Amino acid sequence: MNNYLDFEKPLAEIEGKANELRAMARANEEMDIEKEVAGLDKKAADMLAKLYSELSPWRKCQVARHPDRPHCKDYIEALCTDYTPLAGDRNFADDHAIMGGLARMGGMPVVVMGHEKGHDTKSRIERNFGMARPEGYRKAVRLMDLADRFGLPVVTLVDTPGAFPGKGAEERGQSEAIARATQRCLRLGVPMVSVIIGEGGSGGAVGIATANKVLMLEHSIYSVISPEGCASILWKDADKTKEAADALRLTAQDLQQLGVIDKIVKEPLGGAHRDPAEAIRAVGQALEGQLKQLSGVGGDDLRANRRRKYLGLGAKGLAA
Repeated sequence: MNNYLDFEKPLAEIEGKANELRAMARANEEMDIEKEVAGLDKKAADMLAKLYSELSPWRKCQVARHPDRPHCKDYIEALCTDYTPLAGDRNFADDHAIMGGLARMGGMPVVVMGHEKGHDTKSRIERNFGMARPEGYRKAVRLMDLADRFGLPVVTLVDTPGAFPGKGAEERGQSEAIARATQRCLRLGVPMVSVIIGEGGSGGAVGIATANKVLMLEHSIYSVISPEGCASILWKDADKTKEAADALRLTAQDLQQLGVIDKIVKEPLGGAHRDPAEAIRAVGQALEGQLKQLSGVGGDDLRANRRRKYLGLGAKGLAA
């Protein structure tokens, strides 16, 4: 059963009618509904194509947050073999909002990590809805240290509303932990490729996404603050969320134009949640391509390229 977003309600009605006819036909084999169902299916397909060809930034936010969208765990299970998870920051605790370990991707040994939001109430609470605490970013640093020591490429899968802003997290050095993780990304002597698979929220995303190559799924988002947070600060009005989403330029298309990301990975029609297997396959192909391109580059060049990339951010947008 599909979970429909607000703007998909007309589509839900058409697909619901088609499913009702199919159910009636199964109950009564003498019913001939083939022509009617085919007409409804075509109407639904046309509407789906139209809706997703003209998504506003706010609607892209809704798609990026869809509960059925594949998460980090889904990508790791589908794309990796010999996955061995590593837990804990060797200091305070294991943060389940960030998962990672050693694996093979396309036969290549890698260190893989990412934000995991969970898929039901229990797992979402356990994973803190993908909002990592300081120990999560210290675990990420530990994994990057391991990658550097053994010469393994790093792959990160980003999907977070942002780092957890709770009192305990601040007391344990949230901002310092994110800064250290970002610094460790920049100093890596091995290739690093990041993919924004859903939400890329502020420093919580940057801490594991300061990579040589940054990819985004077509309907994912990446921004310094959520549209809701932006609206509450700039306008002090929650009804201005759509205007905030427009102003933030948080879509993959905007960010590629600004030079913040390097590549957009196309999603199945209707978003990654409509065909998770196809979305995961597309991300896997894109990752393997990027890793092959970077495989022959030396450590000094990787660090220099990363430094140039991030020091140059904003220049392309100013020139435009």
